Amino acid sequence: MLVHHSKLLDSLLKTLPFQLTGDQKRAIDEIIYDIMQATPMHRLLQGDVGSGKTLVALAAALVAIENGYQVALLAPTDILVRQHFSTIQAFLADMPIRLGLLTGREKGLSRAKILKEIQNHDIDLVIGTHAIIQPDVIYAKLGLSIVDEQHRFGVKQRLELTQKASQSHLLSMTATPIPRTLLLANYGEMSVSLLKEKPPGRKEIETRTISLDRLIDVVDFIAKVMERGEKVFWVCPLVEESEKLDLAAATDRFADLEKHFGDKAILTHGKQKPHEKEDAMHRFAKGDATLLVSTTVIEVGVDVPEATVMIVEHAERFGLAQLHQLRGRIGRGKLDGTCLLLYGENLSFVARQRLQMMKKTNDGFELAEADLRLRGGGEILGLRQSGLPKFKFVDFAAEDPEVYQCYQNLYEVANEDAKALLAEDATLTSKRGEAARLLLRLFNLDEAERLKRAG
Repeated sequence: MLVHHSKLLDSLLKTLPFQLTGDQKRAIDEIIYDIMQATPMHRLLQGDVGSGKTLVALAAALVAIENGYQVALLAPTDILVRQHFSTIQAFLADMPIRLGLLTGREKGLSRAKILKEIQNHDIDLVIGTHAIIQPDVIYAKLGLSIVDEQHRFGVKQRLELTQKASQSHLLSMTATPIPRTLLLANYGEMSVSLLKEKPPGRKEIETRTISLDRLIDVVDFIAKVMERGEKVFWVCPLVEESEKLDLAAATDRFADLEKHFGDKAILTHGKQKPHEKEDAMHRFAKGDATLLVSTTVIEVGVDVPEATVMIVEHAERFGLAQLHQLRGRIGRGKLDGTCLLLYGENLSFVARQRLQMMKKTNDGFELAEADLRLRGGGEILGLRQSGLPKFKFVDFAAEDPEVYQCYQNLYEVANEDAKALLAEDATLTSKRGEAARLLLRLFNLDEAERLKRAG
């Protein structure tokens, strides 16, 4: 049972052609409760690929809008922004919600018109890239900021969005599952909603590992798939050949595949202009092309239900989280999916472990735990978002199960203790609070509180 008082949300739920999962209902309840409080919300919505995060975020947006506020949804790429806009527009087809789209492609009079509408509150929900956090974007009454793929933004960029209003609630979303250990240690100051259930209808994906020596067999396989009218992604790690790295280049692989499939093959990568990438994706989604050769530009924001095969060339060079994201681009329609991970020679131990984990499970949370042990976590508290976290007394990537559990228990105790301290002494002015301040200074984390507000 959803706890809410929103006619707009009621209207949305009545028009959905499917039932919400239990996790979605619970997350919506948690978020709505938060945004109805006087204290600004600071919540992370963590959901695996295909778990329905966009719908949960839209539910929160409708409640904020009905209470007289504007909502801003920030996404990292033009493709993902337009995907969100199209999806949300379809959900709200019969509702009186004014949507706005703002990316770097909107210029001149078009951009000026959108900026005026945002400032005059003629737009309820604006969806955009970094363009929506520029200094000349002035919101009339921003009440909820939503950051999708939050790990793709720098801390300062997320902070710029929250500073567009003095009391804006913040909902950060990520499709890259974060291990519970990292959540406790690095996101302890945030409330967290988890989406682990998959909506009804999500198909299973079989994952296989194949040597690049069998490339001809792979080409024969996808030829049969394309003859059935299904679509195929082929992902390469580089755009052009590198003298230092012996990897397949997207441009060279495309040239080879184009000889087999002609204009049924199409190329897209990050070095193309936005309109070129959009044209390639449009042709692929429309069916004019059924084989899309690409770099990881298609990792997020691509929803093509007819795509049933994902091929990742030199998969050993990709991290588990990225491989899982790529695999999530298929199995979105009525047919099951197949993910082929092509590997080269001389695999390292870690690479072999990574590929085996991909074959073993489709569970992003299980993969995240494995990824943490294989390569360690990132420094999430601070401005850097890569590299190993600088904890003095613990090891995130401990392989010994007993040691790992010991750290898990310590994180839980520390997390609860920190909450208790803040509940009793929010300004850290007591004797114990001063001791905590001293520790922050000693570890050069005294600026952490301002940065953490950015998610």
